[in-house]
Amino acid sequence: MPTQGPQKRLLGSLNSTSTATPHLGLATNQTGPWCLQVSVPDGLFLSLGLVSLVENVLVVIAITKNCNLHSPMYSFICCLALSDLMVSISLVLETAIILLLEAGALVTRAALVQQLDNVIDVLICGSMVSSLCFLGVIAIDRYISIFYALRYHSIVTLPRARRAIVGIWVASIFFSTLFITYYNHTAVLICLVTFFLAMLALMAILYVHMLTRAYQHAQGIAQLQKRQGSTRQGFCLKGAATLTIILGIFFLCWGPFFLHLTLIVLCPQHPTCSCIFKNFNLYLVLIIFSSIVDPLIYAFRSQELRMTLREVLLCSW
Repeated sequence: MPTQGPQKRLLGSLNSTSTATPHLGLATNQTGPWCLQVSVPDGLFLSLGLVSLVENVLVVIAITKNCNLHSPMYSFICCLALSDLMVSISLVLETAIILLLEAGALVTRAALVQQLDNVIDVLICGSMVSSLCFLGVIAIDRYISIFYALRYHSIVTLPRARRAIVGIWVASIFFSTLFITYYNHTAVLICLVTFFLAMLALMAILYVHMLTRAYQHAQGIAQLQKRQGSTRQGFCLKGAATLTIILGIFFLCWGPFFLHLTLIVLCPQHPTCSCIFKNFNLYLVLIIFSSIVDPLIYAFRSQELRMTLREVLLCSW
C-alpha cells in the first residue's frame, strides 16, 4: 500500500492519483469545482465481487464435473471463469484488508503491507491480462468453428488448447509482474493500452466477419424457402443485438480503465484528465461487472452446462 493511508485502495500502481508516480508529473488537485467524482462504497466492491465469485465458481465446477464439456471451447470458457474469479477474489481481498486496516482490527508493519500490495497488484493485473487473452481466444475458437467447420477438430485439438492455455497463464503472470514492477514507466502504460486496443480490434473483426457469414448463410436459406424478407430482417436484428452485447459489454467495462491509463500518458496535468483520474475505483467496479456478465454471455447460454449446473445446485452428484 502506498503511504497515503489505508483509506486508499491497495491497487495504487496503475492509479495516476498515487504519489508513487512522481516523474509523470500527475496533478492530483487541479480539477476545479466542476469535477464530478463518483464515490464507490466498499460494500459495493464486496457485493459485486462475491456475486462474480459465486457465478464463476459454478461455471468451473459445472465444466469440471461434466465430461461432455471437456472440449477446447469449454476449456477456454473455464479459464475465462478462472481469470474472472481471480479478479473477484483479488479485489474482495483488497477491500477486506482496507476495511480491517481502517477499523484497526488488522495492525501490521508498513513493509508487510507494501509486499501484500505488490502481490495483490500482480494478481489483479495478471487476471485482467488473462481475461482479455481468453476473450480473444474464445473469439478465435468461434471463428474457426464457423469458417473451418470441417477441419475444426483437427485444428483446435485438446493438446493445442492446453498449450495455448498454459502459454497464456505463464505470459500473463510474467508480464503482469513486469507491469507492476515498472508501472511508473510510460512504455508500460503504452503496452497495456496497445494490448487492449489489439484485443478490441481482434474481437470486432472476427465477430463482424462471423455475423456477415451467418447472414449470408441465412440469406441463402431464406431464398430457398421463399421467405427472404422476414428471415433476413429477423436474423439481422438478432445478430446485431448479439454482436452489440458482446462488443458493447467488452468496451464499456474495460474501456474506461484503459482510457485512464491512456490519459496518464497524454495529459497527466490537465484538469479534465485529473478529474477522470479521481474515478479510478469506478473503473474497477466496471471490470468486476464484466466478470459477472461473462458467464451469462459465454457459459450459461449452453443448455448442457445449465443442466449440469442444475445438478450441481441440487447436489445430484
